[in-house]
Amino acid sequence: MMTQGARVADVLAGVVAAVLACGPALAEEDAYETYVKTSKDFKPVRQDKDWLYKQYPNWAYMPWTFQWKIGYTDESGRWSLENGYNGAFIDRGNTGGGKLDWINQFNLRFYMDHTAAKGYLHLWDGDGMKPYANQVHGNGVRIKPVNADIARTLQGIIRQTIGAVKSSPCRAAYALDDEISWGHFVHPCMWQVTDDAGAFPNWLKEVYGPAGAPARSGWITYNDILPKLKGWSIAEFDASPLMDQWSFNDSYWNNFLGDLVEYANSIDPEVPVGYVGGQAPSAFGGYDYAKLMRKIQFLEAYNIGGSQAIVRSFNPHNAMPTVTTHFHKGVADTVWQTWYYLAQGNRGFIGWVEKWFTGSPEVKPDMTPAQRLEAVRKAAQPWQAEVAPTYLEAGGRIGPLMSGAEFIHDGVALYYSHPSIQLGWILDAEAHGRTWINRNGDDRLGGSHHVRHAWVNMLRDSGLQFNYLSYADVIQNGVPGACKVLVLPACLALSDAEARRIKEFCKAGGTVIADYMPGLWDQHGKGRAEGGALDDLFGVRHDPQTRAADVFGAALWCEVDQDTNFSWKTYEGFLTNRNACIRDATGYNKAVRKMDVVKVNKFGGGTAVLMNLSPQWYNAYRVQGIESARKRGVFIQHVTAAGLKRWVDIKNADGKVFGYEITYWQKAGRTILFVISNPEISVSSEGGGNAVGLKTGTAAITLEFAKAVQGARDERTGKELGDGREFKFDWTMNEAVVISFAGAPPR
Repeated sequence: MMTQGARVADVLAGVVAAVLACGPALAEEDAYETYVKTSKDFKPVRQDKDWLYKQYPNWAYMPWTFQWKIGYTDESGRWSLENGYNGAFIDRGNTGGGKLDWINQFNLRFYMDHTAAKGYLHLWDGDGMKPYANQVHGNGVRIKPVNADIARTLQGIIRQTIGAVKSSPCRAAYALDDEISWGHFVHPCMWQVTDDAGAFPNWLKEVYGPAGAPARSGWITYNDILPKLKGWSIAEFDASPLMDQWSFNDSYWNNFLGDLVEYANSIDPEVPVGYVGGQAPSAFGGYDYAKLMRKIQFLEAYNIGGSQAIVRSFNPHNAMPTVTTHFHKGVADTVWQTWYYLAQGNRGFIGWVEKWFTGSPEVKPDMTPAQRLEAVRKAAQPWQAEVAPTYLEAGGRIGPLMSGAEFIHDGVALYYSHPSIQLGWILDAEAHGRTWINRNGDDRLGGSHHVRHAWVNMLRDSGLQFNYLSYADVIQNGVPGACKVLVLPACLALSDAEARRIKEFCKAGGTVIADYMPGLWDQHGKGRAEGGALDDLFGVRHDPQTRAADVFGAALWCEVDQDTNFSWKTYEGFLTNRNACIRDATGYNKAVRKMDVVKVNKFGGGTAVLMNLSPQWYNAYRVQGIESARKRGVFIQHVTAAGLKRWVDIKNADGKVFGYEITYWQKAGRTILFVISNPEISVSSEGGGNAVGLKTGTAAITLEFAKAVQGARDERTGKELGDGREFKFDWTMNEAVVISFAGAPPR
């Protein structure tokens, strides 16, 4: 029998061996690792689950009453409830006209917009801002600098606006402002967020360490980087002066927001605080989601640049109320949006009230209450009655079911590297030359966005669910044990600390899959002179002398000339129009032209796969249909080789239902499962999330499980389905099948 002393000695020996195996850097943190672990930049505000659910317990439809023509009367309240509008909206503490009393009377959960007014956190509303349009591209300071003065001003406004509504039991969330940014949305912006002269140098010392902080001679713009891109090799490449500026702006901005959130909490400790109009992950505007999701307690995020899955992944216990915008484009689409966003974990809609009513109700003094209500009904557009049953089901049955539920993934993590998004923009924008200032809509152009989009749909179409895993979480805690496969989508820029953590994961038995050029740059955008940070993991050597001529189409560092294809219409056109990439026999574009594709390397107890291929072509294959979409197997085979396989499927699924997705959640010892359509999405920086190519027919489907499940129940009808492996449904494809069963997924 082993003695206690012997067991301790064995444990200590194992720890020492692990440290030595991973190199001396593990024993001593570098400055960047210390920064991520200790800086205010990554310290979260209050986000505990029970507290967040207390004030926002259910799915809520909160109309933004832009053209609310039916007033705030008994009849309009009754009409709202009978049509599923169980929420409301207050603007800037304006409770005039009895609106707050009306909200309280009908128990409508509401959020308050512009809690910190408008014009401070959001710039560029109205013609008054036009004279400043060019300043965003220069190297000056934000026209309304973020500093102590603006903090005091906004605290005074917050105190006043919250004070106006704090008495209401129906308050659900406070939004500081709408479509906020340290620039203008996420349009290209180069200015400095603050006029505090010491802030940036002090931040550099924190990030690099006091002895390693670079001396920056001045604030620069993309024009200072652009001329060097074509001539630089990776070893010579240095975008750190620009990327450090953007990262500083993101940190300063999100810390400022976090301070405002905590100040609002001090005024009203019961209500979560955040903002609305959230944009795509971007080099600009404060949209590093690893930072921003730690600084808020409520968010309306547009479904842009794949942000919905990122927000869900970075939402602790899925407790933070996250909603999205609803624009009505048609009945089928509105019904689909309700089910789709519920299945993705959203807790409701903020609806844009435009053309909802034909006019004001024709109400006369001698009318009975029933007649007045009928007048309100007649003033509403006919589509309202058609979508009402969906809203009522969402708020009355499925919303309460999802309250407190937590997302289940299948052991796959997609890596979120914000420095790689920044560097991707730098490489992509070269094609525009000096017209980069007009490069808006990066979510529909940028390589990082298209690569993420391809990976997300390859996994979903293969019946595998995932979470995003941020660089900050990996540096702080390593790769979670529940993760079996780590995918690095266009992760060009990685720190030494991240590389160490990724290698630890693989050495311990995990599978790491990178598409192309992983870690050839560090987290500051500086090229690595000794090869990629993960070259030993993948068993390859990237030549540090690699130039733009050696990758993709040999003219640019990126896969697509996005200036030529600025107004692209189809994915295939985007990828083929004046594109000289080497299209490999696999059907995907080669990244480093002279390197082999699909290198599989054993590393410790795990497996590392470097594709040297971009997955962007999957976006085109998927649109072509089920047969072309099978080409995802080039990438997905390395996920399934790690032992990950779907545990629930539509049996014998054909082209009619192709594009479906199954999401799953856990709550109170049960698994909740949604079958939904996953079409392409139409969205802009001002909102949306509508379907493109939506399927609306009915399909007879059989859900097949890997093993029998117990106590299955159809949650939409309440019908008990019993035990079994197969269950039949008639699925209306713009709606959802929702079932639950006892226990965990039968993997």
